[in-house]
Amino acid sequence: MSIKEDQQQVTLVSSGEWTLSTVQKIEPVLRRVPLDRRIVWDLSAVDEFDSAGVLLFIEYFEHFQKKTKVEPKGYTQSQKEMYDLLMGHTVASVPPRKSSFVRDLGKSAVEGLKDIKDFVTFLGQLFSAVFHALIHPGTMRLKEMTYHIHHSGFNALLIIGLTSFLVGMVIAYQGAVELAKFGADIYIVDTVGISIVRELGPMITAIVIAGRSGSAYTAEIGAMKITEEISAMRTMGFDPYSFLVLPRVFALIISLPLLIFFSDIMGIFGGMVASDMQLNITFSQFVDRLHEVVEVKHYILGMIKGPVFAFVIAAVGCFRGFQVSDNTESLGLHTTASVVNSIFLVIAFDALFSVIYTELNL
Repeated sequence: MSIKEDQQQVTLVSSGEWTLSTVQKIEPVLRRVPLDRRIVWDLSAVDEFDSAGVLLFIEYFEHFQKKTKVEPKGYTQSQKEMYDLLMGHTVASVPPRKSSFVRDLGKSAVEGLKDIKDFVTFLGQLFSAVFHALIHPGTMRLKEMTYHIHHSGFNALLIIGLTSFLVGMVIAYQGAVELAKFGADIYIVDTVGISIVRELGPMITAIVIAGRSGSAYTAEIGAMKITEEISAMRTMGFDPYSFLVLPRVFALIISLPLLIFFSDIMGIFGGMVASDMQLNITFSQFVDRLHEVVEVKHYILGMIKGPVFAFVIAAVGCFRGFQVSDNTESLGLHTTASVVNSIFLVIAFDALFSVIYTELNL
């Protein structure tokens, strides 16, 4: 049993006896087969098959098919007949295994750990590509980076501006009701200004970008995976990380802080409009109070979150794109997973920033 790899496919060469006495030695080799490329399974060198060997072949053939394309070749007519016989018997006679809460929980835990392991591997390859790009700046694809800055950043201004404006108005309206009871109307400026620039501006922007651009990254790379464009790139000697991942990561790291700044402005403007309508606080009064209570450090602390959120969103989006297998259902599932994972990680990192800022008295 041997495994031969190249940029386009994995060739699995089976040889010798596939019988009850040898399957325990063969199975560890099958577990090591990489599933990120097409698999060609050559059975021409197999001398003997029995039912145990065929059942082992069926198990791993179905397992490989769930992840990638598998092309068996070199099998004999007797081997095919035994395969058809055992497949028909297995499907007809074995009842489906009943699902249970414990089994589903264990399966989810194993899949989650595998996802974490794969993501750590992806990050290692990504950091290696980043390090190479920093050492050799000429390899950076500035044209593609500019394209993604335009599509991920500039084209998102309208939705981010509208969302932030409405959130600012909501905070001002809700806060005005309570503050008016104590005659502390002017403190609505403190509430809107600090909450927008420190917390809500960065988080709203990151969540919108995760749903808009992060999902687009997954869909684009996933579609390239389905059409085997990524396999073709590897065959021609191009690194997919340098061509597909780095431009998206760098573009989002550059554009997200700028979008956060725009979000802060629109959110505060929404608070100004609501304060004028609800509490009769004029724009000039609002701006004067804003200069007094919102220090520059609050803007900086909010902006620091931008590159971190951008890296998380872009990395998760590209990672899920590379996980897409050769069907459209997988594309939809991984695009959904990309958005959910990105939003969760954005909120988790925002909570971590809040703890750090509190501990440092910032």
